[in-house]
Amino acid sequence: QVHLVESGGGLVQAVASLRLSCAASGGTFTSYAMAWFRQAPGKEREFVARITGNGGGTYYADSVKGRFTIARDNGKNTVYLQMNSLKPEDTALYYCAASVRLGGTPNYWGQGTQVTVSS
Repeated sequence: QVHLVESGGGLVQAVASLRLSCAASGGTFTSYAMAWFRQAPGKEREFVARITGNGGGTYYADSVKGRFTIARDNGKNTVYLQMNSLKPEDTALYYCAASVRLGGTPNYWGQGTQVTVSS
């Protein structure tokens, strides 16, 4: 059982930056591809970014490409999402997820951290 805890969300103005963190426990961290998803009010949860177990591969949704960066520190069992040039449409509850198979349905989810971007 893998336990994921997100942190770092908050209320910021447009064009500001935030860094989200997700601390994992209870499993072999490098065995999991890690990803960030988000869900805005009234919308379905959507993929944001993912990273392979060794950190060598990263993938992004078109809506965040060039603004967001996913990274992981396997020594700290933590994955990060650096978010720059934030827009009001980035407002959402951001979830961390762990997947045994890269791109597969996540096996574990965190509880989410709220990001609100004001215009």
